[in-house]
Amino acid sequence: MSYAMRRLLNHLPIQIGTRSDRRLRTTGMKHAQFASFLETAGFRTHHVDRYERSMRRRQTAKRLIVVALVFFGAWIALESAKALTLF
Repeated sequence: MSYAMRRLLNHLPIQIGTRSDRRLRTTGMKHAQFASFLETAGFRTHHVDRYERSMRRRQTAKRLIVVALVFFGAWIALESAKALTLF
């Protein structure tokens, strides 16, 4: 079940079950200590540098896309204004 659906069900005004932690956010990582133990033991080690590099690349790609969209939007607006002045 997705996080949004669980959150919606947890915040319904009716009482579905007896829960004392209704306002707590549920996370995908339930056992952080166990995951930390597995990582220190060498089971599926996580390379932070590689992850950060990929995140930086994604961020740069997003910025380039936004800049390109703004540029082409301005270009279309200028060309439209030029076309309107001709008529």
